[in-house]
Amino acid sequence: MKSTPVFLLVTSMIGDNDINLPDLLARPADSHKGTFGTAMLIGGSRGMTGAIALAGMSALRSGAGRVRLLTADVCLETVAQFEPSYMTSPLAADDEGRIAATAEESILETTKAATAVGLGPGLGRSDQLSHLVTTVLYESIEHPMVIDADGLFALGQITNEHLPIPAAARILTPHPGEFARLIGENLSFEERQQRAIQLAADLGIIIVLKSHHTLITDGEASFLNKTTGNPGMATGGTGDVLTGLITGLLAQDMTPIDAARLGVYLHGLAGDLAAADTGQVALLASDLIDFLPYAVRHAEQS
Repeated sequence: MKSTPVFLLVTSMIGDNDINLPDLLARPADSHKGTFGTAMLIGGSRGMTGAIALAGMSALRSGAGRVRLLTADVCLETVAQFEPSYMTSPLAADDEGRIAATAEESILETTKAATAVGLGPGLGRSDQLSHLVTTVLYESIEHPMVIDADGLFALGQITNEHLPIPAAARILTPHPGEFARLIGENLSFEERQQRAIQLAADLGIIIVLKSHHTLITDGEASFLNKTTGNPGMATGGTGDVLTGLITGLLAQDMTPIDAARLGVYLHGLAGDLAAADTGQVALLASDLIDFLPYAVRHAEQS
């Protein structure tokens, strides 16, 4: 990572013409970690421990006071070794190293202490997991939740007309393929955007439709992020970073639409800074974690 020039690079790339973004939560002198919420992220399975770890590290970089990762017990030690600053909790695993349906009670009990929850990175796919996501977690967790990756796959197993009514705000973050699975058809770029706006309005959710110009919509207000992001971010794990970032902002009592908007912007800016250092071709999702502090610093001072 380049040392001194990075923050100057932010200014040169963005200048003084930022879109009107939400402010980060102020950090008073008497703050403690409880002031900035508890983000909990559910995911990880054998062979996909990095996904939940990336999400956890990103949530930490968002400024969340506490971050806890709930993962299959067979993956716990691997996940814990990535980063000492987050906590981990083991969940019962099935024979394939995925979170088992029997983990339901433990998940619901543990997440009571959360202020925001992220679901999906590295979760894996099984009939039991699809049932757990669609009939329990989506409906029952009483905190705002970000759903991505295999969490979206589970929701795609049922038609959107039959999605349960959630207990709190839900932010879905599909890429075009995941969105096609959710709605049951492939659409053009413009058609996807219109359908996302309508789906968000119909279901009372927020959709972050990831693309070269990511759409953030709650069905009433819609925003396109045209300011940050680059093709180098089209690599595995960057979506997990976004999930953790939005979850961490939600945990700090930011409104769901503001957390989604700011998260998308900061995610793209971190990607732009990383690409300026590594180039787009060699960019890794973990590079975004390294550059998130500079992106956040820019948001603080804008």
